Amino acid sequence: MDRPATDVIPLGTDPLTVRSEAGWYWNVVSEYSKRICYNIFMLIDTHCHLHDPEWFTKDEQHEFLQKAHENNVEKMICIGTNHEDSLVARDFAQKHTNVYWTYGIHPEFATGTTTNLMGTEADHYAFLETIRSATSEGEAASARNDGPEERRVSKKYSGQQWLASDKLCAIGEIGLDYHYDGYDRLAQIKLFEQMLQLALDYNLPVSLHLREAFDDAFAVLDNFPQTRGVVHSFTGSKRDLKQALARDFYIGVNGLATYTTPALPPLERIVLETDAPFLTPAPYRNEKNGPQFIKNIAEYLAEKFQTPLEEVAKITTQNAERIFKI
Repeated sequence: MDRPATDVIPLGTDPLTVRSEAGWYWNVVSEYSKRICYNIFMLIDTHCHLHDPEWFTKDEQHEFLQKAHENNVEKMICIGTNHEDSLVARDFAQKHTNVYWTYGIHPEFATGTTTNLMGTEADHYAFLETIRSATSEGEAASARNDGPEERRVSKKYSGQQWLASDKLCAIGEIGLDYHYDGYDRLAQIKLFEQMLQLALDYNLPVSLHLREAFDDAFAVLDNFPQTRGVVHSFTGSKRDLKQALARDFYIGVNGLATYTTPALPPLERIVLETDAPFLTPAPYRNEKNGPQFIKNIAEYLAEKFQTPLEEVAKITTQNAERIFKI
């Protein structure tokens, strides 16, 4: 039997049927095993905006979902940034397998004169009261211990079908952003507190947007000590990182890490994210970002931590599933 080239062995080849008398048997097994591992590891994009028609056409959404699947990204979370956008994320998630959504109000929508943060003031209070009512009646189960089919909101809300989604997995993105002049910091803090209380009432993790505001954010979070979740797109100092980890938060790592030098936690505290369409990883920064680029971020971390790609995928996927119960 002629010695085959290992780079052309099809995936269906059973290495146990390959003869070893030529001395190349273990090379064949090794190559086969690597290919099997490559094709079975799973990645999760924990933060993207693929649902948003402002950034993605329907054709692009379809294309990027397919590319994500081709690159082992089997689950993704579409992040809401205001009331209307969150509902778009919900509808997108309902239409696609293994796509989940969050409800959140980004700090840029906070103003000093309004509670009018979720569409209309009526929307805002209706949402809060619906959640609180459901929680008080025991309709929401524990997100910390229960499985995905048990911990999400029951579909028994009368007249609130927009809320009744078993794919709602977090409150976010929420937080504080002091980067731009003109943002009302007190209004941001008030909104942040409302969203944190919402997460606790609903027993859901949070996706935090914190930029140049870590001291104030930690002060607020300390008033909500049971809050759990992810600091998305972490840009803080090593001191900030230490503070976040001390509060048991995970850290979202995206393409930013491939062309800057952010403080990184141990792999055991990392989840992967793209923030698509933003922050495309190097060397693809001139392209629109999508969930398919999660694999590039995983590869970067594998090199950074000198860890096999499969191990990065395994640990970050387990982290994401543990936090978001997906």
